[in-house]
Amino acid sequence: MHPSIQEIIESRVSANNYDSSRKLSNSEISELVRLATLAPSAYNFQNWKFLAVVSDEAKQRLQAAAFNQQKVNDAAVTFIICGTLNAHTQLEPALRPAVNAGIIDDKMLTTWVGMAEQSHTNNAVLQRDEALRSASLAAMTLMLAAQGKGLASCALSGFDADAVSREFDLHETEIPVMLLTVGYAAPGNWPQKPRKQLHEVMQLI
Repeated sequence: MHPSIQEIIESRVSANNYDSSRKLSNSEISELVRLATLAPSAYNFQNWKFLAVVSDEAKQRLQAAAFNQQKVNDAAVTFIICGTLNAHTQLEPALRPAVNAGIIDDKMLTTWVGMAEQSHTNNAVLQRDEALRSASLAAMTLMLAAQGKGLASCALSGFDADAVSREFDLHETEIPVMLLTVGYAAPGNWPQKPRKQLHEVMQLI
């Protein structure tokens, strides 16, 4: 019996310890990314990119850029999750499949492209904000997908973004938003840490 989404959310932890002897196949990694791409994005920009770091050589380079965190090397895969700038320039082909599927029509496509171009052209702050939002939503979706498949994960903000961009030849429009380790948990991980009380973070209006 598959766990419910509530059980997946409530059981997820940020794993520091991975069984380095257990790998994931390319098809398993690809399926995680496929599920991650079902995350929402403004205008359905899909303004993200996933680099799946699996080889020993690439892991070593990434570990060095991530302040030598061991889990980058031990996890079956560490994803470099990027948000992309200038997404408005690629919106028409991104939306065309929705037209072909009969979800939106050509008029709606043209309207959305026009709105995106008007708001995003020469607006570096909005482009970056949207890239960060989209990549973060995709990363969370990937973490939940991994948890649902019995895998552990951990999102990392501790890395040198310039070093990652340089080592992995990222384009100037590709922002490395976070690293995400995924693999099979080894003993010693903390349980999910307690959260603030709802009254501290929620307001009913």
